[in-house]
Amino acid sequence: MEELFIDTSSVEKRLVNFLKETVKEAGFSRVVIGLSGGLDSTTSAYLAVRALGKDGVVGVMMPYKTSSPSGVADAERVIRKLGIKSEKVDITPMIDAYFDTYEPQADKIRRGNKMARERMAILFDLSKKHNALVLGTSNKTELLLGYGTLYGDTACSLNAIGDLYKIQVRQLARHLEVPERIIDKVPTADLWQGQTDEGELGYSYSELDRFLFHLIEREADFPTLQKLGFADDFIREVIAKVRASRFKVKVPKIAVLTEHPVSGEIRLPKI
Repeated sequence: MEELFIDTSSVEKRLVNFLKETVKEAGFSRVVIGLSGGLDSTTSAYLAVRALGKDGVVGVMMPYKTSSPSGVADAERVIRKLGIKSEKVDITPMIDAYFDTYEPQADKIRRGNKMARERMAILFDLSKKHNALVLGTSNKTELLLGYGTLYGDTACSLNAIGDLYKIQVRQLARHLEVPERIIDKVPTADLWQGQTDEGELGYSYSELDRFLFHLIEREADFPTLQKLGFADDFIREVIAKVRASRFKVKVPKIAVLTEHPVSGEIRLPKI
């Protein structure tokens, strides 16, 4: 796994500068971030505080009635540790009102997607209240595999850790002195009881990260991936996941009718 090791000091500096510059360029001085008590959101919050100061970060907890109490408790500890402003919004009434009234037969996947989108809707509403941008918390492993809800947890105004694999987020978290309890906990989106990231993905993050690193960063072909020890079925399955989820990380495709579509480069006059 040596190939996945990062220079954490250099990465911290680059990400802190990214946050400072991106927030300033957009005309803001503050971000709001959903805090679950997990590794990705906590690491993102630590970076944001280093970039913008404690007054430049608002942590938002959005539990559902089945959410793990320990996750909420960890999020509260992070808020106290960083000294940031916080809000807590129980999403149970909104989620239950919809499903109980209109879709009582909905399965746990649909319910989980609705929770993720409800949380992001709340974050964007609170971003207006606090005159802030929404800071995303999805890592590169999740984004490549499509392990996220479109316009839910993958929606944001900016994302500092989206080009770091999960194992690299852990390295950075240790450098930032994130509590070991959070670094070592089993990753979960906490969308239903007993849910874990690796359980849903079907493989461990360490195995996925090593594979994705060679597939994406080294542009390894099928024979090379085989020589690295990956099973044929694993190679095909993960590549299929990456290919099928590309649309989730791209701006919606707009039909082009003119020479200057909004999705292309637009030159504006100086004023």
